[in-house]
Amino acid sequence: MPSLLKSVKSRMYIFAHRKARGLLEGEYASIFHGRSLDFEDLRAYVPGDEVRDIDWKATARVGTPLVKRHKATRRQQLLFVVDTGRNMAAIARGGETKKDIAVMAMGVLGSLALNHGDQVALVHGDSRGTHALPAQGTEGHLEGLLRRVNAAAALGAGESRLAGQLEYAAARFKRRMLLVVLADEVAVDVRITNVMRRLAAQHEILWVQIDDAELAGAEAAARASYDVAEMGPVLTALAADPELARDYARAAAARAEALTGLLVSRGIAMARIGHTGQVVQSLFALLERHRRAQ
Repeated sequence: MPSLLKSVKSRMYIFAHRKARGLLEGEYASIFHGRSLDFEDLRAYVPGDEVRDIDWKATARVGTPLVKRHKATRRQQLLFVVDTGRNMAAIARGGETKKDIAVMAMGVLGSLALNHGDQVALVHGDSRGTHALPAQGTEGHLEGLLRRVNAAAALGAGESRLAGQLEYAAARFKRRMLLVVLADEVAVDVRITNVMRRLAAQHEILWVQIDDAELAGAEAAARASYDVAEMGPVLTALAADPELARDYARAAAARAEALTGLLVSRGIAMARIGHTGQVVQSLFALLERHRRAQ
């Protein structure tokens, strides 16, 4: 099987030019700004840098803005919490499977972590159980995490039950770390609300939602749709009947509003991604929103 990580890196070069990749690196580094960091050296200021990082004395000497660059004095940890229930084998808005987008997002963020000397770990599962792989800091390990998610998120998997994976993470990971949730459109309930309250008090959290394919309207009517959660065909009437389409849209909007409200109340930034081509830019915006909220 070809390397999933190499594929991710190739697509990063296709979808983002060098400057954009550099800005993405800077946004990742800013997550742990001020936490066990030591001064390393100076570099030229680029848009998006914090004004507080400008070294004014050095800037005055050379006549161009310079910012201080820091390095972590100890390794940080990045924990992926991924829904690998059969919902993630469904088609996303852009026509790819949701797990393809999740693997791309994991590969991008995991590569950033390794570039900064950090370690990556994984918690994943479905209604049948939760599994974990410990933190390590090598590309071989990250490749293993990507392969695990790619293999586990299949039509033969159990139903998606993200609350179980979040509760596992809350119970077993006590050290403060960056926790990245990757899942499809989640319905907020008491379990989700309670566990997110606990996790937000323990960790830095980013939420990546993989958007569903359109199930209503002319585009949906033109193709056959299959509900992987219920393991049956979607009624074609949903795609063709305007009233049913409106009811579906209202229900989807209510779910989205409930999740957004929960995350905002906990200070958690969210990105919605429907295609692998959106991953790099969406993650950059996500990291930027997280930094500004700190």
